[in-house]
Amino acid sequence: MQGWLIAGCLISRAMFPRVMPRRFLAVVALCLSALTLSAADAAWLTDLDEGIKVAKAEKKAILVDFTGSDWCGWCIRLKKEVFDQKEFAAVTKDFVLVELDYPQKKKQPAEEKAKNKATQAKFGVSGFPTVLLLDAKTGEAYGRQSGYGPGSGPKAYIEKLSAFKNTAEGRLALGAEAKKAAEASAKRAAQGIKIRAAMEAKDFDAICKLLDEDFADAQGSRKAVASINKALMSQRIDPTNKERALKWADQAITECAGDEKMLASIKQMREKIAAGTNLSQPVPVKPAAKPPAEVKQVNQGA
Repeated sequence: MQGWLIAGCLISRAMFPRVMPRRFLAVVALCLSALTLSAADAAWLTDLDEGIKVAKAEKKAILVDFTGSDWCGWCIRLKKEVFDQKEFAAVTKDFVLVELDYPQKKKQPAEEKAKNKATQAKFGVSGFPTVLLLDAKTGEAYGRQSGYGPGSGPKAYIEKLSAFKNTAEGRLALGAEAKKAAEASAKRAAQGIKIRAAMEAKDFDAICKLLDEDFADAQGSRKAVASINKALMSQRIDPTNKERALKWADQAITECAGDEKMLASIKQMREKIAAGTNLSQPVPVKPAAKPPAEVKQVNQGA
């Protein structure tokens, strides 16, 4: 069969009579578009060690995406709105792309799961999505982006990545930030252990003190997170003390004024407490008004 091989698609002469050039051009464009998108998808590796080898050979840096592909809503949006867009394919000229997945439902080989967990601990990744830029020669991170702001799009995202510079100063600053984040994470873990101990001892005053320490710097509706947890923990310790639980639920409602989604959630909890429903597990409430963290450009280089 005679024809043209365009972007991996065999276009037969018989498919397009001389009088149909527009349809021919449309199919060619479709094939080229499919090639561009599939090339972007195929560029992602799933093993960091392999990514380092490829990056060294191609003299590129490494972009590592720490994601929860089947449960993390912001990870899914980042992939759809940025990584899956054809504009992002241009990034491959500077980076080898590596995706490290941390699924909750999807099956994952035990070896891959263990390696990903070790890599997460090595770089102090505590939230998803997190994107790191690594130097292939040293394996050190010189750029970190935590979270994803809604509607950023590929152009804005690429600009933020481009702001990171692979310099000694930048790596040092990033290391200091990572250390600070790790210390904060360790502190939260220690506080969690203390709170669980206070729960077992049914020491509500100790719980309140620990929560006040955790949220000492909270602003706006975030203060309500501590109060609603006090209400829920109060009910868990003593379900008969409805008055105390309602007191803290009312306090949380006052503190989250202006955050409509959070306010609605807390009001529902208050109604259940008032009705005598035993909310046996303390459910942390997160304010919906504040979007995920944007890039912290700690290493401007020059």
